[in-house]
Order: sequence, then structure tokens, then C-alpha cells
Amino acid sequence: MTSTQTPETASYKPVSFSQTTITELMIPSYSNFGGKIHGGILLSLMDKVAYVCAAKHAGNYCVTASIDAVNFLEPVEVGELVSLMASINYVGNTSLVVGIRVISENVKTNKVKHTNTSYFTMVAKDEQNKTVKVPGLILETNDQIRRFIEAKSRKEIKENYRKEVEQINVPINNELCMQELSGERCIISA
Repeated sequence: MTSTQTPETASYKPVSFSQTTITELMIPSYSNFGGKIHGGILLSLMDKVAYVCAAKHAGNYCVTASIDAVNFLEPVEVGELVSLMASINYVGNTSLVVGIRVISENVKTNKVKHTNTSYFTMVAKDEQNKTVKVPGLILETNDQIRRFIEAKSRKEIKENYRKEVEQINVPINNELCMQELSGERCIISA
């Protein structure tokens, strides 16, 4: 415990403690058939930076529990330098939400573009693969407060969505099915 910590705040860490940036040059073997960087490469890099950020905050191994909307805003080109910036936006008891912002830079022109945003929910595990409590979060800026509240809201929306999806029950009634499918781009061959 440092001189500025109290027993209540000793198990809390500031967002800045675990903020992580990974930068990598995009090489030809990372490209897809369209000549752009494959989305799977970017997802793998996002998962990597999310792990580092979460594990650093948790002080434990962390696994990816879910990924909230990966938005591909701009294509990434071969030869660009991609930076993935991650920070803890929210903590629960055993889970953490890592916000990731991806930018790419053309090293010849110095043009920088925001290419991706995503939110990874990570869960902390101990040596026996049991979930463990993560440190609380010290919010030091207005942006950090905003991100925490937004992550909390996304979590609530996600839970409500999950409950609504569980309620979907399609009746096996040809007349109702036909009405539901009217105007849709499908053909029933059954």
C-alpha cells in the first residue's frame, strides 16, 4: 500500500496503470484477396492487446468472454503501421471491459486514420482456471468516467438483448411463417 492509498483503495488501480499500445507493420502475408489487411489479422491483434491490458490490470491470466461489435471503419493497407490502443473501461467482479481503438498510419505520407473500435469483455482466471475478483478502477479523467458509464450501459443493453432473444419462439405454422416471410428475399422449398 502506498502513502496515498487507504485500505479501501488498495485494491483499486488507475486506468493508466494498464493502458497498452501495440504497433505492428502490415505486411503482404496479412492481406486478403482484395489486397487489404484481413479482418482476422486485426481481430487477432485486438485480442492480443485486450489480453495484455486486462491481465496487467487483473494481475492474472484473462480469457476473452465476448466481443461487442467490431466496427471496421476504414480499410488497412499493406505497408501501413497499425497501432492498437487499449484501456480498461469498466470492471465488474471478475470481468473487465477493454476498449480498443485502432489507427493506421501511412509511413510515407504520415496520414493517420481511425480504422477500428471494439470492446472486449475479459474474465480473470487463477492457476486452477477459476474466476477471480479483479481490482476496482480508479477513474482519473472525464473521458474515463464517460467510458465507464458507456460500458455499464452497453452491458445492460446486452443483457436485455440476451433476454429478448431467449423469448423468440417461432411457431411452426405455415400460414404464420408465410406472413412473416412475405416480402423477404427467400424461397421456401420445403
